[in-house]
Amino acid sequence: MIRALTRIRLATTLDKAMEITPELLHHLGRLSRLALSPAEEAKLEQDLKGILALFEKLGELETAGLPEMARPVELENRLRADVIEPSLPPQKSLSVAVESEEGFFKVPRVME
Repeated sequence: MIRALTRIRLATTLDKAMEITPELLHHLGRLSRLALSPAEEAKLEQDLKGILALFEKLGELETAGLPEMARPVELENRLRADVIEPSLPPQKSLSVAVESEEGFFKVPRVME
């Protein structure tokens, strides 16, 4: 449903505020394959209006001169040191295979 809402939001002009209508809710429900009751539609309408209001409020912020960033906090991967260890012998790993052929695991074809 969020993807559908994002596509609709992108399709609207940036200057124009998006309006949540019953038709839009019905369309989003159909795209999401959700059967919404009238009570659920009413709650969803209020939730979406609140979310859009927050995005409009964010759009009012002055961001000129601020550096672009992917996330507010820098992340650092904590990786363990590589240690060379003996690997599992091929025959031992193939011993648990459902089916093998010429030293390889044999699996059902996935693509035609």
